Amino acid sequence: MLELKFVGYQYFKDTLMNIDSPKNNDNRFTERFGDYGGRYVPETLIPALEELEKAYLKSENDKSFHSDLTDLLNNYVGRPTPLFYAKNLTKKIGTAQIYLKREDLAHTGAHKINNALGQALLVKKIGKERVIAETGAGQHGVATATACAMLGMQCSIYMGEEDIKRQSPNVYRMKLLGAEVIPVSSGSKTLKDAINEALRDWVTNVETTHYLIGSAVGPHPFPSIVKAFQKIIGTESRSQILSLTNKLPTYVVACVGGGSNAIGIFSAFLNDKNVNLIGVEAAGEGTETPQHAATISKGRPGILHGAYSYLLQDNDGQVQEAHSISAGLDYPGVGPEHSYLKDSERVTYVSATDEEALQGFDLLTKTEGIIPALEPSHAMGFLAEFLKKVDKKSSIILLVSGRGDKDLDTVASYRGISLSR
Repeated sequence: MLELKFVGYQYFKDTLMNIDSPKNNDNRFTERFGDYGGRYVPETLIPALEELEKAYLKSENDKSFHSDLTDLLNNYVGRPTPLFYAKNLTKKIGTAQIYLKREDLAHTGAHKINNALGQALLVKKIGKERVIAETGAGQHGVATATACAMLGMQCSIYMGEEDIKRQSPNVYRMKLLGAEVIPVSSGSKTLKDAINEALRDWVTNVETTHYLIGSAVGPHPFPSIVKAFQKIIGTESRSQILSLTNKLPTYVVACVGGGSNAIGIFSAFLNDKNVNLIGVEAAGEGTETPQHAATISKGRPGILHGAYSYLLQDNDGQVQEAHSISAGLDYPGVGPEHSYLKDSERVTYVSATDEEALQGFDLLTKTEGIIPALEPSHAMGFLAEFLKKVDKKSSIILLVSGRGDKDLDTVASYRGISLSR
């Protein structure tokens, strides 16, 4: 059986290296991914961003920080998460060998805890005691509330009213963990609007508050920080697949909303040109309709939430509302590194509709007894058709970024079933 024991100091020293963007091969930290990224924020936030950047870079040589984080990842989060050979799914589809990276088995049920713990420990080093966050699917909110409860920090979570309805189990979890959940009623009442309100709070309370961004989005240094804390997914996956098969995978597939889970797993394979990387966005009711969240496929570059990246916008440059059955993918932007990877053609970005996601949800549930979140269900839904055309010698890693208990009400409602009966 494969055992991965990470020595925190050396592991993090390696992950801080930003080796993946050609323009920044020699830098440990990058503000730009090609043309994308940057820091487009009110002047009042610049000192906080610089403070965070300095703390993060200082942590590179802080052995106690990495010892604490490694202990938490191993003994609290439950890392490494398994890479599971999905033999039933492989047999049913009948082509490539399919492996599932099981982030759904991490504490709190998703990959979000990796970044939440890392940032929360950094905040303790800075000396701030209040943390705010945004959440869509609720998993980042739960992870942030969990980290704050354990570290004794005050926590407030902004969440759109529509997402509160869709994700009531996670809302209750956050409250049980001692977090204040603040409903957001503006705009589409989803993730974009929650981020807007969190940014307003941060501007007002910047001296005492840290904004713990949950995805690889936002102004520098957040995309690089989130990537570094999520890079453990790719590091583990690479070691595990080599141990199991003695070779690298043919494909690595992950869902993409803001893109933290995808950039986490892609990061370990970006320099392996024979590994095909596929990011699956939410096509909603179809990309030919306005009801979708396929930012990379249908958007164009602009500035959203402090960074220059692809986003959904109209002809006047106004941000368009996104739609997805999945609250975690219901976002009109994407992380700046994904935009760079799209333009450089290193990653192929595709999309799956709500209906295809539900088909993927059913397929994985009924073949392997694993109920995935609706976010990775999009990747599974895409694969169900894609795999019919794949060579039988191929191998695929599918990132199951979260578990699906949070989405049972949504799935049932979509099918006209009431779980309260």
